[in-house]
Amino acid sequence: MTNLTPRIILASKVTQTVSDLCRIANTDADQSVYKAICTARAAESTPLAKTALDMIVQNMDIAKDEKMPMCQDTGMVIVFVEMGQSVYVDGNLAEAIQEGVRQSYKENYFRASVVRDPISRENTRDNTPAVIYYDILESDGLKITVMPKGFGSENKSALKMLNPSDGEQGVMQFIIDTVKKAGANPCPPMVIGVGVGGTMDKAALLSKQALLRDVGSHNPDPYWANIEQQLLQEVNALNIGAAGFKGGATALGLNILTHPTHIAGLPVAVNIGCHVSRHASGIC
Repeated sequence: MTNLTPRIILASKVTQTVSDLCRIANTDADQSVYKAICTARAAESTPLAKTALDMIVQNMDIAKDEKMPMCQDTGMVIVFVEMGQSVYVDGNLAEAIQEGVRQSYKENYFRASVVRDPISRENTRDNTPAVIYYDILESDGLKITVMPKGFGSENKSALKMLNPSDGEQGVMQFIIDTVKKAGANPCPPMVIGVGVGGTMDKAALLSKQALLRDVGSHNPDPYWANIEQQLLQEVNALNIGAAGFKGGATALGLNILTHPTHIAGLPVAVNIGCHVSRHASGIC
């Protein structure tokens, strides 16, 4: 193991970083997403779909210039923490992250969309708590990625425990069926994250992490890269199109992440992102 010098990071620095990332993710489109939408607009031949794509680009431009949210649903915040083994936070890391979310949503007047209990439905009024995932790395860094996830798309996500005998075709069919069932509800063109393998919960996490990959990137395994390309073509052939107006831009990208699994299992999760697919990363 590499000898790393211990590094102390103030909790206030974490809070400020999270606050900034929440603002950026909600107002500034990811460049790979923006580029993909512009490319889709240039290629689109269906008049209504082309108009929808024009409006999406215009909305993204206004949001960035005016520092306004790209969507009224500013999401439930998912936070991915990549923390080095030699890093120490001077304070409570989880509380610092939640405070960053709280400050950003109040200061920027973003909509508070989180309820305290799934049944009683009392709004927490500051969009906390965020959902936090931690990954400990052999480094001296602290990287934080914020993903505000709207539920127009989240509600159309799905998970299935396939049989190993279902194989490649079973995996692909489930993904296509999920997108087809989602239709125009997730505000297409979508970005589709897929997790294959692990356990039920691991597949779901992988599918969400897959949305963080740049649109247009490919799985490093040539086999899975080819599956991504095949599926993207089949999804766009569904003719759902931008905003449901038909055409060739049902999805901007389809990213797959995999993990080893049990001999008796083949978990598959599909996490659907809307056309803005918001996320932003920063280093503390």
